[in-house]
Amino acid sequence: MDNIPVVDFSPYNLGEKGFSDGHDVDLGRQLKSAFTEVGFVYLKNTGITQEEVEHVRDNSKAFFLQPHEMKLPFSRGSFANNPNHGWVSSETERVNPRRPGDLKEAYNTSSLRSDIKWPTVEFRDSQAAFFQRCKELSLRVLKVMAHSLGLEPQIFLHAHSNIGSDDNATTLRSLYYPPVNSELVKEGQLRCGEHSDYGSITLIFQGPEGGLQVLSRSGDFISAPSIPGTVLVNIGELMQRWTSDLLISAVHRVLLPPAGDSSTRQSLAFFAYPDDEAIITCCDGSNKYPAVTGGAYLQERFNDSYGRK
Repeated sequence: MDNIPVVDFSPYNLGEKGFSDGHDVDLGRQLKSAFTEVGFVYLKNTGITQEEVEHVRDNSKAFFLQPHEMKLPFSRGSFANNPNHGWVSSETERVNPRRPGDLKEAYNTSSLRSDIKWPTVEFRDSQAAFFQRCKELSLRVLKVMAHSLGLEPQIFLHAHSNIGSDDNATTLRSLYYPPVNSELVKEGQLRCGEHSDYGSITLIFQGPEGGLQVLSRSGDFISAPSIPGTVLVNIGELMQRWTSDLLISAVHRVLLPPAGDSSTRQSLAFFAYPDDEAIITCCDGSNKYPAVTGGAYLQERFNDSYGRK
């Protein structure tokens, strides 16, 4: 399978109250197939509307278009209670450490504490509300995944019980890719270098601009275009370890726009992580990977992306 399938998530739509009852076998089979063969899937009919996504994108863009000095007080690393929360300036992050810094900015919503300072109340409210919607959808996807693998239905949910608290690193990232000046681009530089995500699953809400590519099992990069009304979901490295490599954490990247194209790009990505103290061991009882806590694994990967202190 060298294309990313589209799967109807209607049985677990956020408008449905019967999330805890029963299991849609066909949906589980389709998810398992996508995650074992590609590592990515488009979900339609999730209950998250395009209007919700656009509201968060608009509020985020208003922040990103401010002068550098206006964004600086909200920098990642300046929040004592959560070192991952806040603004990441362009070229700060290298998700592929062998390439120059990524040509993107981000705002990480990693904390929902009441004492965290925000650029505006509107920005805070839109981020916090969307975080909760993504949390609920992620938990539904994780439960279907557990069913599809023949595991105890709560196995993944138990390890994600603290999403939104200081004991869990789950993060909503508003991503902004500014116009690219091709004359200033460093050799090998991309908008986002080749990488696989670190946690359990990621929800991606793309704009129409394109540029995202996924490495297929045959070794070729395939485009992952924006499909209106869908959420793109992919497997993270910890989930691949958890399932002893049954589910794939596929490498992906965001290319530079064509020369002379001065357009911007925006996306939203919700990175669902296990709780910091959750112990991740192979579900099949093997010792293919040693046990690791969610927090320790994530810190090691952040060291790779941002540089070791």
